[in-house]
This record gives sequence, structure tokens and C-alpha cells, in this order.
Amino acid sequence: MSAADEQRPEQAPSSASEVIGAALGGAARKAGLDPTEESSTQKVVWSAMGGWRGILESVLPSLAFVILFTLAPDPLILSLGVSVGLAAVFTIVRLVQKSPPSAALGGLIAAAAAAALALWTGRGADNFVPGLITNAVYGTVFLVSALIGWSLIGIAAGFLMGDATGWRSDRRKRRAFRWLGIAWAVLFFARLAVQLPLYLTDQVTALGTLKLIMGLPLFAPLIAVTWLVVRALYPRASPQDPAPSA
Repeated sequence: MSAADEQRPEQAPSSASEVIGAALGGAARKAGLDPTEESSTQKVVWSAMGGWRGILESVLPSLAFVILFTLAPDPLILSLGVSVGLAAVFTIVRLVQKSPPSAALGGLIAAAAAAALALWTGRGADNFVPGLITNAVYGTVFLVSALIGWSLIGIAAGFLMGDATGWRSDRRKRRAFRWLGIAWAVLFFARLAVQLPLYLTDQVTALGTLKLIMGLPLFAPLIAVTWLVVRALYPRASPQDPAPSA
């Protein structure tokens, strides 16, 4: 086997990591998660949640569905219609104000797909199937990537900090990003472990309530921890630090 052949297995992961890093890093910047910027942890978490608008877009459609389904489960189309309608209103408001509609549009598409499935099966619990699938997929991807040494957190942080894949040669960074990836996987799998039994037993109200409780309230502190760890691994140079001597 030639030296060129020996190097080929390493080239593909590097190229893939650059593409994934660019995508994740771009998404992180749009969400206000750029470690190169001087921001407080509170501001970063608030920005990642999208502020009050983001919180309302995330919570209100599901909350409306749970309340209406609990008070009047029949007809199912009422609770589903209000949920999708709220998501549509948020999207229209963003379009009118010419603000980035991606978050609200994504919520609208997810709400519409979930509602269509629930109407097709006639089961209110099926409104939560997309969320269950999302948790399973995200949990698996975060866990596998962390265990094989290509943590998605590390790939995104490396792109944002101009470190590319250099963090993989730093034992401290590699270990930190591995555990951060595992922590995110645990969050997604914990949601799945709690919510799947409720789905299987058709406990719609409890399922919807726990989905809300295990949403932003768990997302926010993990975002804060991730931000603090990345900032600790890549400390900003102080303006007063002396320049290295020649």
C-alpha cells in the first residue's frame, strides 16, 4: 500500500467535518452562539432561545393543543387547527416584519406534518410522533459522533474558533467535546425515555405537558454549560496581554 493510499481514509472525514462544521457554525452564529463575540452567558442563552418571540413560537402551539385537547378532545381537528394556526400566525408576522422566518417556518412545517398524521390516524398522541423521532435521531447522532471522536460540538466550535479539526489533537479539548456531545445525547434520550411510554399508552395530556417541561427548561441550562466550556477551552486574549517577544 502506498503512502497516498494510507492517507486517503483521513481525507474524507476531514472534508466532511469542514462541511458539517460550516453548517453547524453558521447555524450557531445565527442563533447568537459565537464564542468569538463578547457576550454574557445570560445573553447567549436568551439569544439561542430566540428571545420572547422564540419562546412563544416554541411553546404556544403545543400548549394550545394540550389545553384544547384536554378540555374538548372531540373533534380532534379543533385542537390541531388552533395549534397549526398559531404556528402560521408566527410565520406570517416574521414575513411581514422581514425578520428571518426560518425558526417559525420550521415550526409551522413540523406542526402541520404532526397534525396531518394525527388527523389521518385519529389519535391525538400521534401529534407528538415527529418530536419523538427527532429526539431519537438527534440523540443517536450526538452519541455516535462523540464516541467515535468527532463530536458535533467540537466540529462546530472548531469552525467558529478557526481551529478546524485541531481540537482533535488536544486531549483536553477532545475529552471536553466528547462529554458535551454525550450530555446532549442524554438530554434527547431522556426526553424519549419519558415521553415514549406516555405515547404508547395514549396519555396525550401528560405527554404534551412533559414535552413542554422537558423542552426549553432543559435546553437553556445545557446551552449555558456548552457555551461556558467552549469559552474556557478558547479563552479570549486580553488587550493588555504583552505581545510575544521575537
